[in-house]
Amino acid sequence: MTSSPKPNGEPDIVIIGSGIGGATVAAGLAGSGARIVILEAGDHLADRPENRDPRAIFQKGFFRPNENWYDETGRPFNPGNYYNVGGNSKFYGAVLTRYRAEDFEEMQHLEGISPAWPFPYDELEPWYSKAEGLFQVRGTLGEDPTEPYHSTPYSFPPVPDEAPIAALRARLKKVGVHPASLPLGVDIDTWLRHGKTPWDAHPNSFNGKMDAETTALTVALKDANVRLETNARVSRLETSPDGKSIAAVHYEQDGQNHCLRPKLVILSAGAVQSAVLLLRSADDANPAGLANLSDQVGRNFMNHNLSAVIGFDPRFTNDAVYQKTFGFNDFYLSDGNGGAPLGNVQLLGRISGPVLKSDLRMVPEWALDRFCAHTVDFLAMSEDVPKPESRVRVDGDRIILEWRRSNWPAHQKLVAQIKSILRAAGFPLVLSKAFDRKTPSHQCGTVRMGKDPAAAPLDIYCRAFDHPNLFVVDAAFLPTSAAVNPALTIAAQALRVADHIVREDLS
Repeated sequence: MTSSPKPNGEPDIVIIGSGIGGATVAAGLAGSGARIVILEAGDHLADRPENRDPRAIFQKGFFRPNENWYDETGRPFNPGNYYNVGGNSKFYGAVLTRYRAEDFEEMQHLEGISPAWPFPYDELEPWYSKAEGLFQVRGTLGEDPTEPYHSTPYSFPPVPDEAPIAALRARLKKVGVHPASLPLGVDIDTWLRHGKTPWDAHPNSFNGKMDAETTALTVALKDANVRLETNARVSRLETSPDGKSIAAVHYEQDGQNHCLRPKLVILSAGAVQSAVLLLRSADDANPAGLANLSDQVGRNFMNHNLSAVIGFDPRFTNDAVYQKTFGFNDFYLSDGNGGAPLGNVQLLGRISGPVLKSDLRMVPEWALDRFCAHTVDFLAMSEDVPKPESRVRVDGDRIILEWRRSNWPAHQKLVAQIKSILRAAGFPLVLSKAFDRKTPSHQCGTVRMGKDPAAAPLDIYCRAFDHPNLFVVDAAFLPTSAAVNPALTIAAQALRVADHIVREDLS
């Protein structure tokens, strides 16, 4: 099939992807007068019973994509990567945390060095505040000793602890821990009106979770100059004859091939898929892929070291519905004794018998429900340090994810610390399970930004050094993964980039 232009004339800007990065940069550009087309590979998520059905989500994998990626040995796996309006944020835990100020500086870990960002925390701080407003974050200041400076307080109070979680918070304080309310993008009353379930890993269809679609994209689409095209899968980027700029975006929609020829292209397909598209768009002038004279596209892939840690106490009754309201950073900047950092700890969305059944197929669900009635569920999160050999590659139609996990000893120490704390708080049995590569929910770092074109594909405004009309605005730009959820940092940088584009490219 031949490619044909879409009607309504050529846009000024094409944004590829509608996740946190794409939707937020679109919101930042709205009102600028630019004609913007957002190309989304998927469709809107319907409001359907499976959205609140843990058996459908966890046991049957109802929402998982119909695709395989491959590890470095050639073994296939089904990734937790979603293609729909709003991207992975439709399923996220809605924790909208700022990187700590120290995360922008060089940090020595037990295994490797996390490099400094090309600018300090203070540069991004006002954009964090704007992003918190856009995503209507619920939170409070003064509880977390690691919390960086905020120029603007949260506009909404934190999501309240349920009774057993309030009791748990008190138990942890007694053993010397500093629990702090999580900054959350959740309207809890609206969420619970639609069903008494957690929001963590449950898809959202305008039911109270502040994801990329319900906040940023909704703002962007109020501008008549912004248009969303769904089921529009981009196949390649075409460069100009000299290879130095992006001339066209080719995509397939409804069985037809189309192309758009915008002035600017903003790639926001996610850390894996953005790297894949750049690599697959290789041409004679750019044989190693686009934006890749540095040979860094696809490299420095990071994915947080994550484990679930479950504490059991037969005297403790947990009838919480959502649970996920606090965390603690006592081991974020050090191990508690002046040693290397270990990471972040936060409550998971409530784990129930149907959720556990997805891993424990032979155990009756009723027995798992009995067990879960006396448990509390935490997520341990440690930084994955960037390494060039940890990378995304393409081999024909295959996506190869060669994840070289780093800093695992620190994560093991963090899990051990959590177990010790929970036992001291009265939970005699504590279990843990590490997440594997099938859960790339915090994927980042494959098209990182920096100041040196020889070492990074992007400048500090996410503009490609090799192609000045190309930007990459998603988790791919992150130079480091830190040890907190990356969504708010992506959104803050997206707003900063949008402001830069308006001033430098649209004026």
